[in-house]
Amino acid sequence: MPNPQFEESPKKEVKEVSQDDELKYTVYDLIRTIKDPEKPNTLEELNVVYEEGVEVKERTTGEVNVVRVEFNPTVPHCSLATLIGLCIRIKLERCIPYRIKLDIYIKAGAHTTEHEINKQINDKERIAAAMENPNLKEMVENCITEED
Repeated sequence: MPNPQFEESPKKEVKEVSQDDELKYTVYDLIRTIKDPEKPNTLEELNVVYEEGVEVKERTTGEVNVVRVEFNPTVPHCSLATLIGLCIRIKLERCIPYRIKLDIYIKAGAHTTEHEINKQINDKERIAAAMENPNLKEMVENCITEED
């Protein structure tokens, strides 16, 4: 007769997290705490960024991770949508410890000038020029700095 004291407990299923899932969660964790330029809230609190908006795509031939981030401005004519996209890009470029290719986009149909803004926030030269502007740089720093 089996001794109940020594019976095996049911095995718990442990879901393995893939490298891509880990990257997705890391990216989301970094961008969710970015502060809105006008409000005292984070982008996550305002539903500007959301977990479903982060997607890890197929790696490039050089094994560079490709990450697509979609965000949704609070209003269709948000004047700070470009700044929000810039904040997302700068924070991720600084905080991800390896090479990634970032594609940052406004949610389709969520902004009146989404195509122009998408073009700006995915253009390396425009990003570099924007970060040379001391006022813009200070605004970005204020938004991406995490409080302790």
